[in-house]
Amino acid sequence: MHDTWQFQIRITVSDERAGALRADPQSDAYAPLHDVLRRHSASLKCQFDAFADYVAQAEQMGADAYPLYEWTRQTIGNPEKKARYLRSFTAYVNGEQVYQQEIADSLEAALSTLSALDRESGIERVVKYDTNPANNPQPPRSGGGTH
Repeated sequence: MHDTWQFQIRITVSDERAGALRADPQSDAYAPLHDVLRRHSASLKCQFDAFADYVAQAEQMGADAYPLYEWTRQTIGNPEKKARYLRSFTAYVNGEQVYQQEIADSLEAALSTLSALDRESGIERVVKYDTNPANNPQPPRSGGGTH
């Protein structure tokens, strides 16, 4: 069954790097990170921005069709959580937010090496997540029945 899981890489970066990455997700201004992303056909998306995009889309299309709308709206409205998610970036590979383990392992290793060798990278943490629900906290169900 583990062959069916896909993976995602997220990085936590310094406040300074977070601002630069939000303005330049391909990291063109910082060559070492840009090279890692290019070699892996990857780009970065700020978690806060992804959450805000989700909320905006839900509000435009009708929140009833977006099961995580309320949780996400509350999350981005919480100043402590906002500060944390502004420093968290998801790596998209070929435009996809989850991908095969081999791809995730390679990207994780490259980002971890960059973090360890170059303090200027601003990368404080590299984490690999999988899509196995048993390994991930599930969002709270909205009250009022089963779904």
